[in-house]
Amino acid sequence: MLHKNLTVTTKQIQALLTAARASGGKDEWQVRLTGIERENWMCTEIGRLGGYAFRGTVTAGDGSNQKGGEIRAGYVNMRKQRKRQERKVGREEEGSSSNCVELAAFVLALRGTPVTTPMLYLCDNQALLKAVKRCVGEGGKATLVGAPDVDNLLEAIEEL
Repeated sequence: MLHKNLTVTTKQIQALLTAARASGGKDEWQVRLTGIERENWMCTEIGRLGGYAFRGTVTAGDGSNQKGGEIRAGYVNMRKQRKRQERKVGREEEGSSSNCVELAAFVLALRGTPVTTPMLYLCDNQALLKAVKRCVGEGGKATLVGAPDVDNLLEAIEEL
């Protein structure tokens, strides 16, 4: 619904219709930090945390169940916007709540980023953050005994 005092041009209507008819998937995005879109992006979590001004690599990762029950993990370098890197991980019987896929996406992102480059990793999984936090910076006190998804966690620690 539009406000009664709002004027919409034919050009704006065409742009909206073009966007609505786009065939892109739900994971396609464009971040434009100019004009009116800048206000929107700067109010997102990453914008408020200063992520768009981060000078290193900004990488987002996620894990998901695909059609047919296949579990996949992947990441994308948000600066280079190159093709996503992904792979099949885990076992279907682990289900989508398994931290395995999230850890696998994190490991892929670490492997795809030069060790000398600072990396900001964006994710939507609190369990992943807790698992990594539990091990990083603990030195000799860190232990993986009883840790779920220990294989992927070991890979992440080795990359760090």
